[in-house]
Amino acid sequence: MSLLPVPGSVAARTVPEGYTDNVYAGKPEQLQNVCNYVLEKGFIPKEIVAVEVNWFYGNLGIDDMYFQLESVETIAQHIMALYAAKLLAYIKNENVLDINLERETEDGAVYIHTSRPGVSDTNGPAHERKIDAKYLDAISKSVAYRLESYRSSGTVSSSLSTQLRCYFVRRVNYVKADPTAAEEGDIKLVSDKSFLEKATPNTIEIYQKIIQQVLIRNGPVAEVYDVPNSREKRVVIGLRQRSTQTFFSALSDLYHFYDLYSTRKYVEQFSNGVTIISLYLNQLPNSKAPPIEVSVYQVVREASLVYCLPTTPLQSFFQTGKLSVQEAIYGHVGWIFAQHFLNRLGNEYASLSTILDSSNVVHMEVLQKMKKRLRSDTFTREYILDIIKLYPDLIKLCYINFAMVHYINPAASKLKPSISYQRMQTTQVLTDEELLDKIKKTVSNNHEYMIFESYVTFNKHVLKTNFYQPTKVALSFRMDPSFLPSIEYPQKVFGMFFIIGSEFRGFHLRFADVARGGIRIVRSRNKEAYSINLRSLFDENYNLAATQQRKNKDIPEGGSKGTILLDIEQQDKMRVAFEKYVDAILDLLIVGQSPGIKEKIVDMYGKNEILFFGPDEGTADFMDWASQHARTRGFPFWKAFTTGKSQSIGGIPHDTFGMTTRSVHQYVLGIFRKLGIKEEEVTKLQTGGPDGDLGSNEIKISKDKTIAIVDGSGVLYDPEGIHRDELERLATKRVMISNFDTSKLGPKGFRVLVDETNVKLPDGTVVESGLKFRNEFHLDPLSSATLFVPCGGRPEAVDLNNVHTLLNEDGTPRFKFIVEGANLFFTQEARLRLEKAGAVIYKDASANKGGVTSSSLEVLAALAFTDEEFKEHMQVHDGKETPRFYAEYIKNVHAFIEKNAELEFEAIWREYERNGGKKPRSVISDELSFAIINLHDELQHTNMWDNVPLRTIVLQEAFPKLLQEQVGIETLMKRVPESYVKAIFGSYLASRFVYKYGVNPSQFAFFEYMAPYFDKARN
Repeated sequence: MSLLPVPGSVAARTVPEGYTDNVYAGKPEQLQNVCNYVLEKGFIPKEIVAVEVNWFYGNLGIDDMYFQLESVETIAQHIMALYAAKLLAYIKNENVLDINLERETEDGAVYIHTSRPGVSDTNGPAHERKIDAKYLDAISKSVAYRLESYRSSGTVSSSLSTQLRCYFVRRVNYVKADPTAAEEGDIKLVSDKSFLEKATPNTIEIYQKIIQQVLIRNGPVAEVYDVPNSREKRVVIGLRQRSTQTFFSALSDLYHFYDLYSTRKYVEQFSNGVTIISLYLNQLPNSKAPPIEVSVYQVVREASLVYCLPTTPLQSFFQTGKLSVQEAIYGHVGWIFAQHFLNRLGNEYASLSTILDSSNVVHMEVLQKMKKRLRSDTFTREYILDIIKLYPDLIKLCYINFAMVHYINPAASKLKPSISYQRMQTTQVLTDEELLDKIKKTVSNNHEYMIFESYVTFNKHVLKTNFYQPTKVALSFRMDPSFLPSIEYPQKVFGMFFIIGSEFRGFHLRFADVARGGIRIVRSRNKEAYSINLRSLFDENYNLAATQQRKNKDIPEGGSKGTILLDIEQQDKMRVAFEKYVDAILDLLIVGQSPGIKEKIVDMYGKNEILFFGPDEGTADFMDWASQHARTRGFPFWKAFTTGKSQSIGGIPHDTFGMTTRSVHQYVLGIFRKLGIKEEEVTKLQTGGPDGDLGSNEIKISKDKTIAIVDGSGVLYDPEGIHRDELERLATKRVMISNFDTSKLGPKGFRVLVDETNVKLPDGTVVESGLKFRNEFHLDPLSSATLFVPCGGRPEAVDLNNVHTLLNEDGTPRFKFIVEGANLFFTQEARLRLEKAGAVIYKDASANKGGVTSSSLEVLAALAFTDEEFKEHMQVHDGKETPRFYAEYIKNVHAFIEKNAELEFEAIWREYERNGGKKPRSVISDELSFAIINLHDELQHTNMWDNVPLRTIVLQEAFPKLLQEQVGIETLMKRVPESYVKAIFGSYLASRFVYKYGVNPSQFAFFEYMAPYFDKARN
């Protein structure tokens, strides 16, 4: 059999013993006291009490730590329990015992149970799962636990071969519980005091090195050491606390799969946020597995895969040896993929969609509802999983089909037996067609076939993955999105990333090579909300990215969006999930060059990719970290990797400078200007409160009479106008309306918070549920106002089902003017219904683009400057004077936002009037966007870019003047990636042309528009 080279392999190092032996000096005296106690109880015949107690103390091989920790009474009870178990085994004529002893206190726990070496007992007491959940995963700054675990060296009696496994969990007592940044790398300061007493100098040295690696890296750090004078191997793994779950118990399943068992295990906690696990591994006697050196190497290699997904619904197949860890985790990934992309709509849906009138609002809304129902009802998550579990052999075949493409073959100079490769050699490799045929012959119906067909679809469309990277924190897949059915996703996606971690699943979609958009974290209040969020996750991501594409029409970057859905049990892991999401994507953007850490992967895409991330719901505070982490990882465009960063690292925070609001409010002022309305006389409803970016700045910048604000904490209402000074106080402090001084409300005003029930309003109405009242207040007649500005809220808050509640009895709209600050608050069908009733609506893709414009100019500055120039001109530090360039650049950004907003507002208003009001503004907005995007794409394929004088003249207009003065046009064109400069060229010409000539220009209009540019180029 040929052997696969193993990447990054290193020989194990020989080290002295890691911990000093536990020796209890009071053991002889304790033994006598235990004997007396057992005799007194009379349960064991007095003739054999001494034999049983001596066997327990001397022959069973329990570590002395047990005797040191436990009382005479507890030990005596355990001896009597062991005797009772032996009697039961004798009566039943069994040659094995089932012992399960435990004691839990606030300071720790002791667990003792019978244990077969090298076996994961799926029906056993699951002490390790309990230890993970109760002690290791529940770690906090104030409470943490260390663990020592030993396998007894002897058996429970001379006639039975049963061994015991003991776990000792103790609360840590750090030398220094809150170390400074300078101290966190010193193991003598961050350790538990008992660890320092027990660990040998060599262990302290090893752990010190592991700690230093964990502090500078993401993901687990693993090393292997030989134990002197034995075949035993010591595996030491370091990781960040709370960065995964059930990892300790999952490691046991992993090494058991390779016929390995542990004699001792230790888990140490450190006050700098590091956990270190130490395993002493041996091979089972008469094992047919490869040599222990190879098996242990495989365990270390796969530890990062287990770290990414420690437990899956297919875990039992792994524990019982039916699937390897790669196969089980691959099967889990395929299950998640099927949940989102299994084609459930069928030919009937396609036929219906062609029959129905796409211009009929009701038809389209019904079709959307039918799509949602088919997706949720036809194949549920549970149904898909049940089918997958029926056919583990098909998972194996699908996995081999995947692995044959993405498992890399490293340099021949590092040849070693690879268990992964040997498994691949013993399984039949099928082509896609053969695999589909095998699936068809194996499954029993078409539904089952469709589920496994989705695995093949997944395999065929993975362009690159970090699945086989030696170290990783989450699994990431760069997908070819061509498998998305056009009937469901009519706008073609350019690039797609699919990411899965132990706390989340997520996507990143972009509609152009050069694209940018925010990363959104989706949280769920309960299981029902999680189920809804899960079903809609990809569609929400797609719609947000498509909206971003339309919104980004007049800047270089196309639209993109990322979503991170937190698992229902991980709602507090926002930062952990975000960091894993970013790091996993960077695995696919940066070519690996560190053997054993980050290695080259199979790249079926074959092109460099640049992604730009921005802040969105739940991620605004993480942009600094992402930028600096990209820098640490060696991403060349780290300065531009994220926008919305702190000023100290060159960011232009949207909220600080009111960038998003500046665009939204321009549309509000535009409406008032056109219709001769005074802002001060206008009443307004606002969703999204004073704690948010858009909501707080809308309060600060507006002069209207705001009658209601809805935010995360509840509803604030006053028909006479909410006290403006008090609102501005909340907006300045960035706190919710729950902090509003209710003494400043008028006689008809009220505040209802989400946690309140049975609240009586001034008009006598009783609100039974504050949460329901908050969620539906925008539909309540009380919210009626001249102007509605959504600055926050969930997507599709208003659709065709509830849009009628926004109409008065006479059919007129309750809001005359709607300017959407929040993305996707209205469905398009709802907008059209309101416009038909007479409302003036400017949709999100037009109004809410101030933030993206600001971010675009932030990206451009980051690409234009060297690191030193960036530090000098773009970084603002507390206590120091703001760089002159930065202050002026902010003014440039404001002017740019206002100009773009004015150009589009006027273009939509003009087009609406030209059509005599027959075409809704929401439709005109989309037509403008698509006209600009399509012209931009066409310009990319003309020879205009090759006309250097023309190119220079256009870019002189497009690049900010201040940046040109600072760097120079030639330098800008050299430093900024050509793909990005091309995008600037195309977007500038396309947007200015469409804004001037509209969506249906004459055939000579573009020639007329470009004539002045060509004249300048010739001169």
